[in-house]
Amino acid sequence: MNEPSIALEESWRASLASEFASPYMQQLKTFLVARKDEGKRIFPKGSEYFRALDLTPLAEVKVVILGQDPYHGLGQAHGLCFSVRPGVRIPPSLVNIYKEMQNDLGIAPARHGFLEHWARQGVLLLNSVLTVEEAQAASHQGKGWERFTDAVIRKVNDECSAVVFMLWGAYAQRKAAFVDTSRHLVLKAPHPSPLSAHNGFFGCGHFSKANAFLQAHGKTPIDWQLPATPQEG
Repeated sequence: MNEPSIALEESWRASLASEFASPYMQQLKTFLVARKDEGKRIFPKGSEYFRALDLTPLAEVKVVILGQDPYHGLGQAHGLCFSVRPGVRIPPSLVNIYKEMQNDLGIAPARHGFLEHWARQGVLLLNSVLTVEEAQAASHQGKGWERFTDAVIRKVNDECSAVVFMLWGAYAQRKAAFVDTSRHLVLKAPHPSPLSAHNGFFGCGHFSKANAFLQAHGKTPIDWQLPATPQEG
């Protein structure tokens, strides 16, 4: 899982070296190679498995947003939870995230769903499972990714200070249940899915609360306003 073709920012590579060397990650690599050999199309592409880490170095993490699985449609996933490539229709949950941002901060919804602007400012957009097969939701759950991303969250909890964890839905809340609330801000709300957003996601005010906490701890707040034209790089 640490081939040169895989982009992984150096601080994460060093911090997670023991995970990459562990048997479960070798088993995960074997599984992924086997599925590709069988002709399965896996999203995102290999160089973007760790895109969230690549864009947000460990020491720069200010906010953590947790997702579950990558999008399983062609051309959608690129390694950041809730985010899609430029030109792809904005998914329903992200539409609701934009609505809450508008209610909370007065930011007009972007016309695209490309969230790298957030990631480059310290928002770790981490899925629990980092790969999926085309048209097969949750197809790579239980193969080892969850253990790896637990380790990522634990590194942030242990090595970073004053991080905001925005935990939307029961799955994210369970996954980050061990976060030290005496050192970090943990914000909880229902998932922004159309099935649950009206049960408390709308009106949660997480974006303004996150920025207030960051500023209170001497950190630059996040500019949640996305560029009108998404910038890939």
